[in-house]
Amino acid sequence: MKPPIGPATRLCMSLAARPGTFGSRFHNHLYAALGLDYVYKAFTTTDLAGAIAGIRALGIRGCAVSMPFKEDVIPLLDALRSSAAAIESVNTIVNDDGHLSGYNTDYSAVAALVQPLARRPFLLRGSGGMAKAVATAMVDAGFAGGTIVARNAARGPALATKLGCDWVADADERTAPILVNVTPLGMTGADQDALAFTPAQIAAAEVVIDAVARPVDTPLLRAARSAGKRVVTGAAIAKLQALEQFVLYTGVTPTDEQVAAAEAFALA
Repeated sequence: MKPPIGPATRLCMSLAARPGTFGSRFHNHLYAALGLDYVYKAFTTTDLAGAIAGIRALGIRGCAVSMPFKEDVIPLLDALRSSAAAIESVNTIVNDDGHLSGYNTDYSAVAALVQPLARRPFLLRGSGGMAKAVATAMVDAGFAGGTIVARNAARGPALATKLGCDWVADADERTAPILVNVTPLGMTGADQDALAFTPAQIAAAEVVIDAVARPVDTPLLRAARSAGKRVVTGAAIAKLQALEQFVLYTGVTPTDEQVAAAEAFALA
């Protein structure tokens, strides 16, 4: 049984411009299932430096980092693990007695999910921290012929050059066997009805990957399924990266059944 919250309870948290509920529900469900004296809370901030200083000063054990903080947080940390250093993007902070290390569990989650896919050319929309993780994981896994679609004329070409990909500001009617959305298009909120790729692009694809975790069923995923395409969902990415975070924070590895129950609870 999980102990009642008290002075010994360890806090984990997340930082995002638009906080969601998946991480809080996933982690807290596992804490309860495993009887761990932890609690998890989502936050947003307009003072990133102050938030990171608070993590250090208050002994907060871990912090998930989401848009738009994944790159800006780097100078505020003490060390980067290889998963974050290679792509210069952090989605996880682990606090060891005031020493803050940055990891990127998005990278390992995507690497695991794309492993069964054929190594085909891809069209990836996005150039932020999550896009770096997804694109790098795919290139490292042997996917060639990638094109980065990004209107940001600084980040888009830089990411493409680093990975040996092409860059275009707009996809227009370009097609590829694998389509990847790593933007807020389709995310709950102002962009929730937006389609990241056109029906013609979806029809020409074999696999569609959407990194948006909320809603679980985005307009892009619905269109891809209707067209009979194989999909990789943002919820699947969220589960794997959150599981790695959980193990980093607690040192405990839950069973597959416990993870499945936590995922179902988080998505309910």
